[in-house]
Order: sequence, then structure tokens, then C-alpha cells
Amino acid sequence: MTDTQPRAGRREWMGLAVLAFPTLLLALDMSVLHLAVPHLAADLRPSSTELLWIIDIYGFMVAGFLVTMGTLGDRIGRRKLLMVGGAAFGLASVAAAFATSPEMLIAARALLGVAGATLMPSTLALISNMFRDPRQRGTAIAVWMSCFMGGMVIGPVVGGLLLSVAWWGAVFLLAVPVMVLLLVTAPALLPEYRDEHAGRLDLVSVGLSLVTILPIVFALKEFAKNGPDTTTAVVLLAGLGAGAVFAQRQRRLTTPMLDLALFRNRTFTAALCIMLVGALTMGGVFMLVSQYLQLVEGLTAAQAGLALVPQAGFVVAGSLIAPRLAQRARPEFVLGFGMLVAAVGILLFTQVSTGNGVVVTVVGMSIAAFGMGPQGVLGTEMVIGSVPANRAGAASAMSETTAEFGMAMGIALFGSVGTAVYRAQLPAGAPAEARESLASAANSADPALLTAARDAFTSGLHLVAAIAGAVVIVFAVAGMVALRARRSAPVAAEVRELAMAE
Repeated sequence: MTDTQPRAGRREWMGLAVLAFPTLLLALDMSVLHLAVPHLAADLRPSSTELLWIIDIYGFMVAGFLVTMGTLGDRIGRRKLLMVGGAAFGLASVAAAFATSPEMLIAARALLGVAGATLMPSTLALISNMFRDPRQRGTAIAVWMSCFMGGMVIGPVVGGLLLSVAWWGAVFLLAVPVMVLLLVTAPALLPEYRDEHAGRLDLVSVGLSLVTILPIVFALKEFAKNGPDTTTAVVLLAGLGAGAVFAQRQRRLTTPMLDLALFRNRTFTAALCIMLVGALTMGGVFMLVSQYLQLVEGLTAAQAGLALVPQAGFVVAGSLIAPRLAQRARPEFVLGFGMLVAAVGILLFTQVSTGNGVVVTVVGMSIAAFGMGPQGVLGTEMVIGSVPANRAGAASAMSETTAEFGMAMGIALFGSVGTAVYRAQLPAGAPAEARESLASAANSADPALLTAARDAFTSGLHLVAAIAGAVVIVFAVAGMVALRARRSAPVAAEVRELAMAE
């Protein structure tokens, strides 16, 4: 199959560089705000509820609109959608930077999320169009994934540096020159692609997708922050119910917004499941590790960000090595072996203790990031490469939505486990405020209570790491088994079967 596909030239590789910058920026924007929160809080004086919405609304909007924007790009043109989204992202960034009230900042962050949802599936779908040769496509996706993962990690570092010389709004202005570059170069370097047979976008399906995704993501985040309650459960059930209605509607439509026939492809479904597990475990563990470095080891946010910088280099290395290894060995074995390596890094967190915590954490995160690099690259390549070109936008959106759900689920599930252990191991007479979280206990003037709280939090991290490591090992083996048929059943045959499945 490789020999029959046209190979990308200089224009395509230059186009990849253009796509890499907004990808890096979008990932960076997800994490860069955290360090700016104290500064904007002092300036704008938001309430606690408003501050939560300032932080969370961006992720909610990205998650909620990914599927819609992925299918919209297939209909109106992926380059066109990318340019419209890039222009909107730049304008919303300026509005956020110069916000004069909490409400204005929340609105700007919401617009940033909607615009950001156009960027991720558009960039990935365009890569699938520009790089038809599987080997070149694997390398291109590795570069794209490296930019995304690297942006998530360096966000706190970039934020810390900016805040040392500028006001909090500067973290948003990073987007402006990048989006200007995108708008200037995209017409010359990026191809346009649309599905001529996609039909009109079903607005009812758009509404149902939002009513499905937003409540589920909201409920998972609330579950992680506050634990289970009736309101959160009702919201979650409402989202799941809307999801069932959405699925039924897609089966009836001649040109569905999300073609559920994609899931008949074994490679597509298995790769999505593996990506979900990777995002779930790394999202949950990373949250607890970040808190551990600051609340147990006493690092500042900037110091914690610097301590996690090495993992950015390792995830880039793992991402770039994976396509080359997949040319010499079965891709599913490379993916599975990488996940086993990641499991070793995650299990190292069971050994952290006062005195060795920073070193073990840096080593563990570096190993885990290196092992998860192939999972992100090869999993994404399998998802995109296993569907026809006219469905690349929908497949890209599913890939990104899976990652968003995985992160939210990981924070909710593993955060709840860690919190349960923390509360169970605190002394019986601990104040109610200290039982809420380690951050609350850190305000206590009682050294014995603070020591007990730190030990309890570390015990929670140990259990979460053990569970997460075991889950990764199980799915590494299951993934290798499920994807073994990938070579024996040619992708071309799967694509033809999928194209006829209506």
C-alpha cells in the first residue's frame, strides 16, 4: 500500500510547520492560565464561582464543540474552518487579555474554547490529507503530537516567565502572532479539502452532541472536586440520556453528523480505547503528582513546572521514535511495549516519600511520558489511517474528544480515590477543614496535623499509582492482542468495507 500512495514534498512539510504552531499554542493555553490565576484574581476580584468558570469554561467548550467542528470541517472545508477558527482565537485572546471584569473574561474564555475546538480536528484532518504515505503520515502525526504534549508541559514554565515581566493578560497575547502567521501562510501551504457528499449539518444533532458532552464533562469535573452528590448524578444521567438519543438519531440519518459505522472498524475502536486509557491514567496521575510537588514537597508552582519540564523532552523523543520503530516491528507491539514502559514510570510513584519525592517524581514522569509517546502517535495514526479520507474530520474529532473525556474521567476517578485514602488516613480528631483537602490542611498552624495530612496524601498517591499502573499493563496486553489482525487484514479492505457500511 505504501508504494501506491503519493509522497509529500517540501510544500507539505512546510505546511506541517504551519499546523504545528497553533497546535502547540492550543495545548499551552490549556495549562498556561493556572499560574496567572492569583494575579488576575487580585485584579478582577472574581467570586470563587466565577474563578472556577474562568478556569474551566475553556475546557468545557473545547470538549463540547470538537465533534461538531470536526464534521463541520468535512462539510465547509478544513482549511477554511481552520482559518476562521484561527482568526476567532486571536480576537478572543485579545479580549481575554484586556478583560476588565470576571464576566468579560469568562465570555472571552468561552469563545476561545469554541475557536480552539476548530483548530485541533482541522489540523489533524489536514495532516491526513497532506500525508497520504503511511510512513510519512506517521512522522507528521508524531511531530503534531509532540507539539501538543510539549505545549501542555511547558505551559506553566512559559506562564511563570511571562508573569515575571508582564501583567496576567500577556499569557493570552501569545496567540496573536501565531494566528497571524497561520492566516498569512495557510492559503499558500495548506490544501483545501471537503467531503462533497457530506450533506447539510444537522442542527438537532449539534444540539444533542452539546447536551451530551457538556453535562458529562461538567459532572466528571464536579465529581472530582466535590465528590458524589445528587445534583452531579442527575447532570451525568441527563448527559448520558442525551447521548443515547444522539446515537439513535445518527443511525437514522442518511448523512449523520457522527457516523457510528466508524466503530465497526476494529482498528479504529481498539485504538480509541487505548487512547482513552492513556489519557485517563496520565490525567489522573499528573493531577496528583502536581499537587504532591507543591503541597508535600513545598515547591512553588514555577518550581513544580520546571521539575516537570524533562518529561516534555521524553514525550517528544518517544513520539518521534515511535514511527521509525513501527516500520521495523508490528505497530501494535511498539504501542503495547511503550505502554508497559509507561506503567513502570507510573509504578515508581508508589515509592515516593519525604526526601526522595522530587527525584522519583521527575524520573517517573519522564519514563511514563516516554512510554506514552508511542501510544499517542500510533494510536492517532491508527484512528486516522483506518478511515476513508472523507471521514478524517470526524475521526480526528473522535480522537480529540476521547482524549478530553479521558483526562476528565482520570481526574474524577483517580482524584476521588486519592481523596478517599487521604480522608481515611487523617487522624480521627482532624478539623473538618483539613479533611476537605491537603490544600486546606496546609493553612493549619499545627505541624503534627500538616505532617499527618502530607503522609495521608502520599498514601493516596501510592494507591492511585498502583491502580493506574495495573490498568495500563492490562490494556497494553489487550491492545496488542486486539490489534494483531491489523497486518493480516489490510487497511484498504477495511476502508472499502467501512465506505460501504451505511
